[in-house]
Formats: sequence, C-alpha cells, structure tokens
Amino acid sequence: IQYRITDPWADPPGHEQFHTEKLIRLPHGFLCYAPPQDAPGVSPLPAQTNGYLTLGSFNVLAKTTPQVAALWADILTALPNARLLLKNRALADSATRERCHALFEARGIARERVELLDWLPSRKAHLDLYGRIDIALDTFPYNGTTTTCEALWMGVPVITLAGDRHAGRVGVSLLSRMDLTELIAQSPEEYVRLAVELAGDTDRLVQLRAGLRERMKNSGLCNAPAFTRDLEQAYREMWVKWCEQN
Repeated sequence: IQYRITDPWADPPGHEQFHTEKLIRLPHGFLCYAPPQDAPGVSPLPAQTNGYLTLGSFNVLAKTTPQVAALWADILTALPNARLLLKNRALADSATRERCHALFEARGIARERVELLDWLPSRKAHLDLYGRIDIALDTFPYNGTTTTCEALWMGVPVITLAGDRHAGRVGVSLLSRMDLTELIAQSPEEYVRLAVELAGDTDRLVQLRAGLRERMKNSGLCNAPAFTRDLEQAYREMWVKWCEQN
C-alpha cells in the first residue's frame, strides 16, 4: 500500500515518521458522516430535569482502559453528584460488569453512580439513550469515531484527549471540523478540567445541545459532495504520479 488517506488534524505534519505509506491529507477531513434518517430528535438537557449531571460513553468497552477509567473517576470525584452511563455489548456479561464496577470502586466511585447497559437491537433505541447523557467522554488512546458522530448528532458535546497517533486524534479531527476546539484537551489534567468546567456551565450545555445538530449538518463533516471531490482529487494526483513514474 503506497498511500493512506488522512487529514491535517488526525496526522499533523511530523507524523510521516510513523508511516511507511505516503500520507494524503484531505483538506476538509478524512471521513464523512451520513446521519441516520431515523434518528430521534434532540431531547432537552437531562440534567435540568434529573437534578444531576450524567456523563457517558457508548464506545467499545475494550477502549475503556484502566487509564481511561482513572480519569473518568477523577471527573466523578470532582463532581460528587454526577453519574456515569456506559453502554456496550460486552456489558451483557455479568463478570465483565463486575470488573468494570471494580475499576471505579478501586478509585472511590460507588457502583450506584456507574450505570452499565447492554447492546440494544434497535438503532433508534440506541440513539434515544443519548437523551440521558449531558456530556460524552471520549476514550484514549483509541478515540471513538461513529460513536462521537452519533453523540454530536444527538446534541451531546464530546470531550476528547488529543493523542500522538491517528487513532488518538480522530476526536481532534471531528471536533476541529465543527469548530469545537474548546472541547479538545492536550493533557489528562486538561481533559478532567474541561469536563468539570463544562459540567458546571448549564447555560453552555443547553446552548450546545440546541445547536450541535444544525452545526454538524452545516459542517464539512456531513458534506458528502465536497468530501467526494476532495477524495477524487487525491485519487487523480496519485494516478498522475504513477503515470509519471511508469
């Protein structure tokens, strides 16, 4: 394989040293998101009726490493009334649920503050669950992709931690393309701080929830024709180079 499709945020200048392929950076992002046509509407901010804030992640459970759990526990410690909602197919297993609870209990977070949910067969029911989350927390060093897009489409802001490789910078790419760089942390300490600060700003959460879907719809992230043109141009340049060398 001679090339790899990426963008300036997921693989900024200097990342060439980590790849044997030539990096082709699409100017407006390396992926495009097609929102589900059957997605439910964006719900009001749940914290306003619950009386407490809910953090959440629907990422693959393998991405919730002990290091991720430790930072999430730090956030919950700083927000003693907040709760955490995790959802993944792996949580159907009782032993897996126990291990997950143990990760947080070891850091002083009572199990009643961490709700664990199994896979749902309906995509609409899956997306409906975002109606219970105020802030989504991205995983690291392997970020979410579709999961992050779904959260944003459902009006839920996502806090991400910028990593040092492509898999850990997908969140940077997605949020930068939506002009949400204030949700990107550059260190673990900043990740906790951004989550805690946003949790304490109800007005900002309400504003984000009301506008994220429209902002995403109007961003390059959902502009399939423009994305296709960028990709076609990249293919053309690859082909021209091949012709010149053969």
